[in-house]
Amino acid sequence: MSDDLGRSPATALRSALLLVVHSNLLISLSATSVAVSTIVLADLPLDPVPLFIVFAVTLFVYSFNRLTDLAEDEQNVPRRASFVERYGTMLFAVGVTLYLIATAIAILTGIPGAPAMIVPLTVAVLYSVVGVKRILIVKNLLVGLSWGMIPLGVGVYYERLFTVDILFVFAFITAALTIAAVVFDIKDIEGDRAEGIRTVPLVVGVRRTRQGAAAASAILGLLVAVAVQLGVVDWQYLLLVPFTAYMIGYSLTAEVNRTPLFYGFVIDSEHIFLAVALLCSELIV
Repeated sequence: MSDDLGRSPATALRSALLLVVHSNLLISLSATSVAVSTIVLADLPLDPVPLFIVFAVTLFVYSFNRLTDLAEDEQNVPRRASFVERYGTMLFAVGVTLYLIATAIAILTGIPGAPAMIVPLTVAVLYSVVGVKRILIVKNLLVGLSWGMIPLGVGVYYERLFTVDILFVFAFITAALTIAAVVFDIKDIEGDRAEGIRTVPLVVGVRRTRQGAAAASAILGLLVAVAVQLGVVDWQYLLLVPFTAYMIGYSLTAEVNRTPLFYGFVIDSEHIFLAVALLCSELIV
């Protein structure tokens, strides 16, 4: 009895984290954090409307994806598949509802680019239904570009689309998420092999995938440092350099048998950590 009580706090914490990860709340918060980071880096005022739209859209897209990828998840992440079988339909209904509300807000308030709210649905269908995810590299680029659309959406909302800050963050997020998507394929290697989906880890191997992702992250950090040194972007962008160091860390330690908390929390939370660091830097300066 005492042993159970001793383990219960850790068990409760793990269960809570898995719930947040499996329910797509964490990934939705992470996407929202990308919007926050973009707003801070572009020196724009915080507004809850674009943040809600990003959260709603992400929850919808990933809830849809979890249902369509159920067969693969039964092989790759059986506990998540079990969670989706039990709660997936309900979470998808919540995602659809929030997505419709976000779309209505965009249209009724006359947000510039409101018709683009159809794009996330199109991307979700292309990825999971049409089968773009089966095409080597293309699936990773699609994920990267989808997340890169968040800074662009922020730029449209604030009518600052074609500015150095927005375009720089777009390029950075697209690159960072493309790398993360490649690393994520390491955990899915067995299921992807069974489903006939060609991924970087399947083609070049796990070790080379880790090394390539780490090298790409290092190059990304170097480019940020050079851009700051040349005065292309403000000094605050230097906070993206330790972020790329974090990317290098999880790239080199990714393994097939890592737990869902490694991929679903350590990696998916990276943009939450970045947003918090940027907000703290705003308070300090």
